[in-house]
Amino acid sequence: MLRDELVSYLDSYLRIGEIADYGPQGLQVEGKAEVRKIVALVDSHQPCVEAALERGADLMLVHHGLFWGHEKCIAGSFGKLVRTFIQNDLNLYAAHLALDAHPEVGNNAELARLLGVTVTDWWGNAKGTPLAALGELPEPISMDELTARYTRAVGSVKLALAHGPATIRRVGILSGFGATSIQQAADLGCDAFVTGETSHAQYYEALNAGINVLYGGHYGTETVGVQALGRHLAEKFGLEYEFVDLPTGI
Repeated sequence: MLRDELVSYLDSYLRIGEIADYGPQGLQVEGKAEVRKIVALVDSHQPCVEAALERGADLMLVHHGLFWGHEKCIAGSFGKLVRTFIQNDLNLYAAHLALDAHPEVGNNAELARLLGVTVTDWWGNAKGTPLAALGELPEPISMDELTARYTRAVGSVKLALAHGPATIRRVGILSGFGATSIQQAADLGCDAFVTGETSHAQYYEALNAGINVLYGGHYGTETVGVQALGRHLAEKFGLEYEFVDLPTGI
């Protein structure tokens, strides 16, 4: 498939031009004109690029791209990273907030699906776009069961705080660093809030708000979107696709 056709589809499907972000999104590095294999990862740093190249990637699909709203000299480790893309004619396509927010293959929509949550609304604006999913479980479950579901479907849970109701029905979901949205989730009537990482300051916020919080890790909660998007592209265009799991532990 021609790269330009694939990029045009991705830009439209993800609404790249409509969703403001912290840096330019979409095709960040232009490589070879034809794409046969997509390799998806969460990040775009040196070990990630090398893993994609080892697997014969024509296009690397990531959540965290190279650019974050400030100029950087193409020197040092960043220079080496950029040269690796260019010397290997490797395309890099990044989708950050656009992937968090996508109602079909986004991180939060996919987390909801995997946890059995039916999405009823969106909240948690970032740069003017609601990223977080709000939904309901068909039957109430315990915090232990929510934790077990996450572990089975996504991976290990970093921290589970049972500070809320014994049974959970309404759930808020915000991948990545969403701990600062605990009170908003509680105000929306959530029995539990699923997010990625936290800091010490948010422990008592959850306790005081009376809400269960599951921290799946920043990396862990953002593995699901690139996988869902990669599968979508493989099915729609008959492209070869592979996901590479390079966890950061955070």
